[in-house]
Formats: sequence, structure tokens, C-alpha cells
Amino acid sequence: MIDIDQLKRGLCLGLIVLLHLLSTQAESLAEKGKLSVKTSTQTDWTEPHNRVKRGWVWNQFFVLEEYTGLEPLYVGKLHSDMDKGDGSIKYILSGEGAGTMFTIDDNTGDIHAIQRLDREEKAQYILRAQALHRQTGKPLEPESEFIVKIQDINDNEPKFLDGPYTASVPEMSVIGTSVMQLTATDADDPTYGNSARVVYSILQGQPYFSVEPRTGIIRVSLPNMDREAKEHYEVIIQAKDMGGQLGGLAGTTTVNVTLEDVNDNPPRFAQKLYQMSVPESAPVGSIVGRVQAKDLDEGINAEMRYAIIDGDGRDTFDISTDPTNQFGIISIRKKLDFESKRSFTLKVEGANTYLDPRFLNRGPFSDVTIIHVSVEDVDEPPQFDSPHYFVEVPEDVEIGTVFQTVSAKDPDVANNTVRYSIERKSDPGRYFYIDITSGALMTARPLDREELSWHNITVLAMEMNNPTQIGSVSVTIKLLDVNDNPPELAKYYEAFVCENAKAGQLIQTVTAVDLDDPLGGQHFYYSLAPEAANNPNFTLRDNQDNTAWILTRRGGFTQKEQSIYHLPIFITDGDQPMQSSTSTLTIRVCSCDSDGNVMSCTAEAYTLPVSLSRGALIAILACIFVLLVMILLILSLRSQRKKPYLSDEEENVHENIVRYDDEGGGEEDTEAFDIAAMWNPREVHLGKIRQDMLPEIESLSRYVPQTCMGDSNVHGYVLAKLYEADADPCAPPYDSLQTYAYEGEGSVAESLSSLQSVTSNTDHEYDYLSDWGPRFKKLAEMYGVMEANNPLW
Repeated sequence: MIDIDQLKRGLCLGLIVLLHLLSTQAESLAEKGKLSVKTSTQTDWTEPHNRVKRGWVWNQFFVLEEYTGLEPLYVGKLHSDMDKGDGSIKYILSGEGAGTMFTIDDNTGDIHAIQRLDREEKAQYILRAQALHRQTGKPLEPESEFIVKIQDINDNEPKFLDGPYTASVPEMSVIGTSVMQLTATDADDPTYGNSARVVYSILQGQPYFSVEPRTGIIRVSLPNMDREAKEHYEVIIQAKDMGGQLGGLAGTTTVNVTLEDVNDNPPRFAQKLYQMSVPESAPVGSIVGRVQAKDLDEGINAEMRYAIIDGDGRDTFDISTDPTNQFGIISIRKKLDFESKRSFTLKVEGANTYLDPRFLNRGPFSDVTIIHVSVEDVDEPPQFDSPHYFVEVPEDVEIGTVFQTVSAKDPDVANNTVRYSIERKSDPGRYFYIDITSGALMTARPLDREELSWHNITVLAMEMNNPTQIGSVSVTIKLLDVNDNPPELAKYYEAFVCENAKAGQLIQTVTAVDLDDPLGGQHFYYSLAPEAANNPNFTLRDNQDNTAWILTRRGGFTQKEQSIYHLPIFITDGDQPMQSSTSTLTIRVCSCDSDGNVMSCTAEAYTLPVSLSRGALIAILACIFVLLVMILLILSLRSQRKKPYLSDEEENVHENIVRYDDEGGGEEDTEAFDIAAMWNPREVHLGKIRQDMLPEIESLSRYVPQTCMGDSNVHGYVLAKLYEADADPCAPPYDSLQTYAYEGEGSVAESLSSLQSVTSNTDHEYDYLSDWGPRFKKLAEMYGVMEANNPLW
């Protein structure tokens, strides 16, 4: 094998030697006078200048770059015609690199390079040379300028300045598709030889890619490259100078080629059948599950659209697309009911949203799967047959009247029994009662529209087997007006009549109000009460506009004769049943001026004696008040006298006396119970005020099964009696349940009653009282056996 690098170095060295020989030959020619500089025959610059006739001028030297010899590299020689070889002429070199890069022998004019020259750093140097008289230092010739050019050698390989490179090309591209173009730069002289002529080749990446030798364009060389099979490729490109010939220098770079995705793969579901389940209580909008049609493509080529295209659940479920993960999300569209339908079938399609026309023959770009959704049974609360109830009830309805029946049932397959009750917060006044089994709503108290015209109650329905399952419904009750309130005067009227009033004079206009609200509006009728129909002093006129006038029937009223008149006014309404009331109008007789203005309405001027003034009357009243105060003070002082001292024994006796007004024989004593008291409780304990709390009219227990109570008349009767007992402060608490569980003839303590005791007190022994402590000392002394030496008191 031939070592290419050693061959390159050998050729470069041979070329350097050849150029050095050529330069040596040129130096020998210069020594023969062919390369000299002809100088003027005038040696004294003080003499007038004459035109200098030169021989021929050498204004350019050539030297090879990258000389690495041990001796300085000879560049050229400067020589003047005036130089006789006696050393009288001194050569001086100046300009670029003089003294650092280049030196000159001041006797001979030989120029040498003392440092390695690099054409790529500097291609030429401009120098100036001059010949001086060595003794006087005067120039013998004008300064001459010349150029030293650095000759190029192939010492720089081509370079890819921007490498490594990244490129991309669509997958499935045809042969010849351009990937990218590379350009390598060579620092050598492109105008000299082939040192900078670059040729491109591919070292790695076949057979997928190729490169054009002269342009550096990388192209696809293998058809149908699939990104899903292999996405990334590493391609190595070489650039070689000398036209790619043997001995040329080369540089390489790496190109990372990525295949771009195209939509050449249709989506596919992983399964053809999916099983999902959802509880029937799941709200609308809840997520049932997710499906995904996988696509080997990516980005826009993998974007998916899902749709339900068939199945019996198209109206019950929806499907949407998650744009991030490309999932198909199935959600509930309508309320589910296990009892109505227990399963659904959905046919779901997943399709690409973007299609590439070049690859339609690989389609179809969609797939279909079947989803089976099972509905799970959930214990649901009872449901009413109506979402809301509205009922109108007359306000005069009797207690116990059924005005509405609500109905609820368990929607589950078990169809458990339902019990009804009223939520007490919605009916704080306990106006209504509901039958626990039938759901019949009835009144439990009298209703009054004028007190509360609307009632909004909540009825609860509970499953017997699962008390936590409770349904509810709202019942709105509107009370219809009944003419049950009589009209009354709108306010308390107090009229006055002047003493000088004349017959037929208006003294008062009255109006009435009625709490009822008839459909046709209020219409009142006024008249004097029957007992005042022939009143000789005043009369009443009904204006037929719900007002009435009070007129005088005569004149000549005097305070002395009578200062106050009471006029009863009879008012009726125009509704059925007609309601009426009698109100009294107070009329005072007053003294008035000529214009009818009231001056005084008191009669004291006529009742007080002439000799008794008002001041005297006030003094008499003050005296009476002082006497009363003194009497009260004396009585209070007497009540504050100190009470007599009581011994501890006497206080203990009085403090321990307990009075029992009644007693019973325990749970076996039933003789004292009289059922007739429930029929007419007013006859029992008349005049005795109840001290217990009013009982609540509760619905029957929501947790204990009850049997139907039968006829609604019984409900109404019981409710009416309960309300009557609650409203009566004298009624005994017969609706209170009292249990005696620890005494009676069947208990260990036997009966505590003394009603059946036939023995006298003398038959009992009370000696044990003396063992009960000091609190029972008195009883022990009274009933116990006394010792002989102890007196009775």
C-alpha cells in the first residue's frame, strides 16, 4: 500500500527544490550584469542633476511559501552599476517585513527571507531599496520600490466552514430529490494550478443519498424511504483539492438528514370492540371512557376526528376529540336510566383531518370500532310523578280536608315501598298533614288567607328499605279568598259638633276597610244601627262610593245638656256570605266661634261650682296625694318588721313537705281512665290551666311502617280534636303518653298505692325512721316507738 501523506510530502519537497534551483539560476544571471541596476555616472549629488539613465529594472521577486530549510531562503539580489566591487556602496532595504521577514547584505545586495512565509497570511510584500555611499552616506541613486510575491503550494485542505450540517427531506421522495448543497473552501491560490480546485464525494450514506462531484448537491438516491422504518441518516461528504487527483488534500463533514413525515399511514384502532360501563346516576356531561385510533404519522398528519356514525346510543352519547393526545372522549348526552335501557352500542369512526393527495391510494385514512356501554344500576331516591305541584285551597276549608294527593315511586327494579312526610322547615306553622302511605295532603289547622295567603311546603318521599334515599317535591298552595271578615271603620273617628250647628250640617266623613279581597272589588253599605235608626240628633247618608256622611238632624246642641254622643254605625259588604259589623262614632259637643272653629270641648264650666276655682281644685288634689303617700309609707314600714326566728328542725319539716294532688296505680291501674274525656275534653278539670307544652302535630314516623288509617273522615275527626285540644288552655294532656314500668302488683316493689290498704296506721311500725338521719328525726319522734324516759314534746 502507498502512503498518500508521505507521497504528498515528497512531491511538495521536490517542487520546493525545483523552484530553489530556478532562483539560483536567476541569481547567476544577475551577477553577469543582466539583473543589475544601471546607475548614474554622477557620483556627487551636489552637482546639478542630470537625467539618470538606468539599465533595466527588476521590480518583482518570487519566493516559495512554507520554506522549512535550515538556511535563510534566498530571494534575490540588488546591484547598482556604480558598484565597483570595492565595498564603497552600501545597500539599504526598507518597507513591509524589512528587518523581520527579509534581510539584505549591505555589501552584496543579496536579499534573504529569514522567516517561514505563508501565502494564505500575506501573498506579497512591498519593499524599497537604496544604494548609499558608505563613507558619506549620501544616496547614489533614488530609492527604488519592488515587490516580493509569495508563490503558492498546496498546503491547505478544503474545509466545510459551517459543518456539521442538518437537513431534511420528505419521506417517500423520488430519486434525485435535492436535500441540500454543500460548499467547501480551500485557502490555496485558485489562480495557480489545481491547489484550490475541489471535487466532492460521499464516504457514508449510500445507497440512500449521493452527491454531485462539482456542485456539492446532495440528492436522494433510493426511492420510498419510510420515516416510520428509519427517520435519521448520517451522511459523510468529502471535499478533495487538486481536482480529486492523487496527492490532493481532502476535508470531510457530516450531514444529519431527517426524513420529514407525510400522511402515508391510515389510523387504526387497537381493538375492534371496546367494553365500557357507567352508573345511571352519572350526570349529563360525565365522561364514560376514551378510545384512540393510533396513527404512525405525526403532527398534522396524525390529527384525528372522531364521530359516532351508527348505533342505538347516538342520541344518548357524544364523542369529542382531545387535540393534545388525539383521544376520542365519550360523554353522556342524555340522562341514563337503568330501568329503561341497560346497554347501548356505538359505532365510532376515527379519521385523519388532513389528507395528502399523493398517497390517497394507501387509504382509506379512517377506521371503525364498536363500543358497548353498559349502564350500572344505582339505588335512586323515589321520584314524584310531577316536578312541582300547585293547588288552590279555599281559606275556609275544614280541618282534615284532603286537597291534594302526591305520588312517588322507587324508580329501581326493586320498587321499594315509599313513605311520605312534610319537611317541617317548610311548614313551621304545622298547617298541613300528609298521610304516610297514600301521600294525601290535608289541612291540620284553620287557614286564613288574610294571615298567610301562600304556603310553599316540601314533601319528602323515603324508601322503606333504605332511609337514606329521600326524594322531594315542592307543593305551592294558594289560599282562595272567602268573605269571612266583616268591614270596619278605617280608623277610630272622633267627630265634634258645634253648639250653634244647624240641621243637615256635615260633621264627619267615614270610610271602611275589609281584610277580604273579593274579585269584584270592595263595596260597603252604611246605615245607622237598628237601635239608633230613629236618632233625633244625627243621621247617616251612604254616598255609594264606600264613604258615608254623618249629618246633624237638628240644631241647638249645648255642652251643659250633653257633651258626648255615641252613634253606632252599621257596615255591611257586598260579597257572599255577607259580613257586617257595628262601629261606634264618638261625637263631642264643642263651643265654636262664628266661623265654625272649635274653641272648647270641655264641660267643666258647667259642672264646677262658681265659688271653686281651678287653683283651689289643684290644691285639694295635692293634699289628697300627700296623704296617700304617707299611708303607703306606713304600710311598707310595718311589712318590714323582723319575722320570728325558726329553728332548723322546723325549717326542715316545712321544706320537706311534698304535696301530691293525684296518684295512680301504675301500669295496671286503668280504672281511672275515661275514654269519654277524648270526646269532650272541656268537661275534665275545668278551670285548671295546663302547664305542659303544646303537643306538635307530627307526621307519622318516616322510619316505621304504618298501615293505612282508612277513611279520611277519621283523619279529619282526629285532627280536629287535636287542634281543639291544642287551642284549649284548660284541656288535659291526653295526647301525652306516660309509662310506668317499675311498679305495680307485678313488679318487685309491688304497688306503691295506698288506696287498697285496709290496715290502719297503728298496724305499721316506723322504728326504721330513726335510722334515716336527722332529717327524719321529727317523723321518728311522731310515729316511732318512744323510749320510756323520753317525753312526747
